[in-house]
Amino acid sequence: MRPLEDFSGSLAQRVYASLRKAILSIFFRPDDILRKPKICTQSGVSRTPLLEAVTRLAVEDLVHTVPQSGTDVARFSLAEIREGAFLPKVLELVTVEKVTQTITDDGVGQLRRNLSLQKTRWKSTVSMAFTKPTPPCMRLFCLLAAILGPRPWPIPLGSIVEHQAVFAASGARNPVAARAATCLHLGQLVGFLEPLALARPDLFEPD
Repeated sequence: MRPLEDFSGSLAQRVYASLRKAILSIFFRPDDILRKPKICTQSGVSRTPLLEAVTRLAVEDLVHTVPQSGTDVARFSLAEIREGAFLPKVLELVTVEKVTQTITDDGVGQLRRNLSLQKTRWKSTVSMAFTKPTPPCMRLFCLLAAILGPRPWPIPLGSIVEHQAVFAASGARNPVAARAATCLHLGQLVGFLEPLALARPDLFEPD
């Protein structure tokens, strides 16, 4: 677990953030038991903020808590991932199609600068680009949405090559090509996870 000093907020919030980071980075693996006395000792906290943090993690389905038994790390659920990816996909397809139909030359310039920044960050250091709070590649669809006006659009994370295809289609005012490029981009996560689930069934809930 990362030190609590690396996070902000109340003590319980920092314990939650540290545990969540440890779970998502597979420091704590699916089915691992969270041994609360050990975590309290290592983190230097009492049980109260730890229990509050665990409750938040349970709400997010990152852990399972069984009364009088213990708390273990949840497995990933492909079914939930597929379901969770559906609504963002619909919203982003609407965003791209609308941008393609209404984008101005200034909007094309903004997208070009964003894509150039992605390439620069990636070439300088991949790790730096992906440890920033909001790296350029994560801002691409936010920028597309901003061209339409402020609204709570989701932020996908994908490859620069896929973003180039979305940019090219948007800049060419081709909604059909933009939709196809966006579908390909948004399908990469599930496409990557499905063979991973077959290779590492220990990490996933059975279908």
